[in-house]
Amino acid sequence: MENELTSNLFTLAERYGAARKLTESTVGKQCAADGRFFSRIREGKTFTAKKYDEVVAWFASNWPAGAEWPSAVTRPERELVQ
Repeated sequence: MENELTSNLFTLAERYGAARKLTESTVGKQCAADGRFFSRIREGKTFTAKKYDEVVAWFASNWPAGAEWPSAVTRPERELVQ
C-alpha cells in the first residue's frame, strides 16, 4: 500500500509541476511546506496517512485549470478537501 501511495504522490507532483512549470522542490514547498518532501521520500523516508491526505487534498484544491487529474489517483471529494 505504501508503494502505491508513494507513486500517487510522485505522479501528482510531476503532473502539477509540469503544468505550472515548477521544480519538485517548489512543489514540495507548496503542497507539504517542505522543499525536500519528495527527495526525502525518494531516499526512503516515510510519511503518515494524515500527511498523505493533506498533500493530496492540497493538490485537489490547487490543481491547475485545464490540467487533467491523473486517472490512477483517487481525487478527494470536494467536502473532504481542506
